[in-house]
Amino acid sequence: MTVAEPENTAAPKRGLDTSTLELPGWKHTYSGKVRDLYEPADDSINSRFGQDCVLVVASDRISAFDHVLSSEIPDKGAILTQLSLWWFDQLEVEHHVLASTVEDGVPAAVEGRGMICKKLEMFPVECIARGYLTGSGLVEYRQSGTVCSIPLPEGLVDGSRLAKAIFTPSAKAEVGEHDENISYDAVASMVGDDIAGRLSELTLKIYTKAEQITRERGIILADTKVEFGYDVVTGAITLGDEVLTPDSSRFWDASTYKPGQAQPSYDKQYVRDWLTSAESGWDRASDTPPPALPADVVQRTRARYVEAYEKLTGRTFA
Repeated sequence: MTVAEPENTAAPKRGLDTSTLELPGWKHTYSGKVRDLYEPADDSINSRFGQDCVLVVASDRISAFDHVLSSEIPDKGAILTQLSLWWFDQLEVEHHVLASTVEDGVPAAVEGRGMICKKLEMFPVECIARGYLTGSGLVEYRQSGTVCSIPLPEGLVDGSRLAKAIFTPSAKAEVGEHDENISYDAVASMVGDDIAGRLSELTLKIYTKAEQITRERGIILADTKVEFGYDVVTGAITLGDEVLTPDSSRFWDASTYKPGQAQPSYDKQYVRDWLTSAESGWDRASDTPPPALPADVVQRTRARYVEAYEKLTGRTFA
């Protein structure tokens, strides 16, 4: 299925509490760290699309260190949604999007940040592809020379490019908990050998295609996380959730890339840096929730998301 490229005409919804909206024909059923889920209030919407569906709405919430912050990043939800839609159209992979415009049924109140999607039976696995060594993979490598039990060559440093991208899954955690890296064998024990093999194949296919596209735009895709579900209508393993956004991927500026050090990312690094600074006064090890973000951190973080969107898509975010 191919989704038409979305137009950038939707007015961003600023300061919108997407979990409490009353949307005609829909009822709120779940809120995650960033996204709110709505199901049809009656069967007419399902009948229109010929299958069970859900409305996925991306909020402006932002999380860091397994906390959902009280501060929001204006337009973040719209950026994530529009970027995901652009990527879905680039990838030759079955995905969950059924509609993304008001004309096709998305409520006007969440225009630009809402997608009507197939209702999937999601696999309990975060599918991660790594082409570069950093983050939790680097931590494990320094301890054991492996990433998700995959042996890697000696002498790699933070930011080293791997000879070949690897599939490094993690087990999904509840909101507020941290995902745990697991081995391929652990995935196979959870979903079976055939599905585990297919999840690995699809994840690496997505990474390989996306890495080529980002490199052409002067951006390095260090790693990315995707999620898949089972389409009960077609029986296909289907790409769900978001895809290749700054929330699910590490994007680095190719012009400043230098192995052996942490790379600046197109993501919420400004937020992480401020929260761990003396200025915030927050103790990450405590039970105290993180403080509200200063206006300049909010503004710089928004600008970083916008920059990622514009560099990747070649469009202007209005």
